[in-house]
Amino acid sequence: MQRVVVVTGASSGIGREVAVELARRGWRVAVAGRNPERTRTVADITGGDAFLADFDSLEQVRALAQQLLDGLPRIDALVNNAGGILGTRQESVDGFELTLQRNVLGSAVLTEALLPALTEHRARVIHTSSVMNRIARLRLDDLDYRSRRYAGGWQPYADAKLGVILYARSLIERTGLENFPVHPGYVHTSFGPHTRLARTTLALTRRLQISAQAGAAPLVHLVDTPELGVDNGTYFDGLIPQGKTHSLAHDAATARRYGQEVLSRVG
Repeated sequence: MQRVVVVTGASSGIGREVAVELARRGWRVAVAGRNPERTRTVADITGGDAFLADFDSLEQVRALAQQLLDGLPRIDALVNNAGGILGTRQESVDGFELTLQRNVLGSAVLTEALLPALTEHRARVIHTSSVMNRIARLRLDDLDYRSRRYAGGWQPYADAKLGVILYARSLIERTGLENFPVHPGYVHTSFGPHTRLARTTLALTRRLQISAQAGAAPLVHLVDTPELGVDNGTYFDGLIPQGKTHSLAHDAATARRYGQEVLSRVG
């Protein structure tokens, strides 16, 4: 039977390239994105299925999960790639800080809703994290940055990307499913906060950035390699396992508490 993968944030950038390459390798791809035209274009290219949802709304993510469960025969892999960064603090319609929701809460809602299908076929879950996790200043009592400086969005983003790792490891403890967070590399995409400083920084470091295709390679490897030969929950820096992370990423109690906090928010 054809293997099925769900890729979020798949209408452009890394997600698009992951979807295209996995389709080339014989996977049936569920292309999840928020831009209708681009999402359907990628679905057409891959011969897959288009699913629309904006992770800024958890209601839309829950609807997406139900559509996936209704529309797919099985799920063998889930790539939680949707994310983003904001230059100024904003809240979602759900009342959560938007960087946290885009990178952690939305993916958690989707993953939790898909657990019956994921566990039935012992699916593998891949989470797009970032090397930025190493500079996180995580505070479980202020994940929404209500009482801290927003720092142009970079600090909340770092916290969220550490949160991606912690959520993945909490999921392992609860379900035993294979979960692998990964830093795809410093990828040249439209990603980034809409601030003058961010645009200047990205322009000045253009030569250090890699293509979306190169950034997709580690995610494709993690999805398509049957035996990775590493411990469940291993963080990959590109294709290299055991990449450097924040010290809290290795703290089981923190992972458990973070997972509980996420679940308390997403129901």
